[in-house]
Amino acid sequence: MLGKERVELEDFKFFRPLEIRWNDLDPIGHVNNVYYIEYFQIGRGSYMTEISQKWDWSKHMFVIAKISCNYLREIRMTAKNVRLGMRTCNIGTKSFDFQYIIISDNEETGQPIIHAVGYSTQVLIDTMANKSIEIPSWLRTNMIEYEPALL
Repeated sequence: MLGKERVELEDFKFFRPLEIRWNDLDPIGHVNNVYYIEYFQIGRGSYMTEISQKWDWSKHMFVIAKISCNYLREIRMTAKNVRLGMRTCNIGTKSFDFQYIIISDNEETGQPIIHAVGYSTQVLIDTMANKSIEIPSWLRTNMIEYEPALL
């Protein structure tokens, strides 16, 4: 979705801190656009093990079919309490969609500043057969239990 979308922080249960590294910055001193996608990737690693105790990266895998990022405000090295929020926003037969939000705290008010909103579509795969597979019932159940709004 492009444009001015409405994002509710209350929709996000999962948050993880982000460390802004010196090498993430571009010559004008803010986080380069490519790192936002990397932050999404870092979040996916934590999110899957948070929502499902059964998820095992050595046994289960997905590929990214689509990813997008809407850059709303720059992130500078001095940003306070930068964090990534994630949620599952749709579950299909073989794929599921994530929504991401990158926020920090306004230094003066403490209110959240939304820097970026992103989306990705993941397709579950059988790594041995190298083909898509249906989402197993245990994973679907774990996702819905963690994100009840999916019902």
